Amino acid sequence: MTMHLGISRRGHRRTAIEHRPARSPWAMRALGLLCGLFVLGGCDAAQSGTSGAPAAPTTSSTAALAATVQPEESRMWMTVGERRFAITLADTEAARAFAAMLPLTIDMPDLNSNEKHAKLPKALPTNTIRPGTIRNGDLMLYGSQTLVVFYLTFDSIYSYTRLGRVDDPADLARALGSGTARITFSRN
Repeated sequence: MTMHLGISRRGHRRTAIEHRPARSPWAMRALGLLCGLFVLGGCDAAQSGTSGAPAAPTTSSTAALAATVQPEESRMWMTVGERRFAITLADTEAARAFAAMLPLTIDMPDLNSNEKHAKLPKALPTNTIRPGTIRNGDLMLYGSQTLVVFYLTFDSIYSYTRLGRVDDPADLARALGSGTARITFSRN
């Protein structure tokens, strides 16, 4: 439907609405089908990467994507009993120094029912921050020689040097348990 505005002979403004017959149902279906094909074609191109921009990862593929995107030098593993957790190392001098110490197996006692901690064989360089909120899966250095694995999220006023983060910490608290945990950190 189109609308035309005009001026009548007496100088008053008038509106004239011109009605066109509705499109046929067949034409409307064809137009809908064509639009649907364009949308599906765009989705397929985004998923295959041909559109120039990568498709956003789905929740189920985020861990797999993180594993393929991270370079090997920024990854390590933490093994607790039979469970193995991937860790993405922070881009810090301390994280690189920690990775150079691996493999390392240490007994880490529990502290405050939210973290495991242990003294490292040697001091690491520090670059402390006060994160405010500690997240489940954070791997931090307290001082220059205390390694800390956090398994609950909570607020903290303390300062730490970031070493890395467990990629998928969903089952971390259960794997670590409530007492001392023997943990192996390794590069492979």
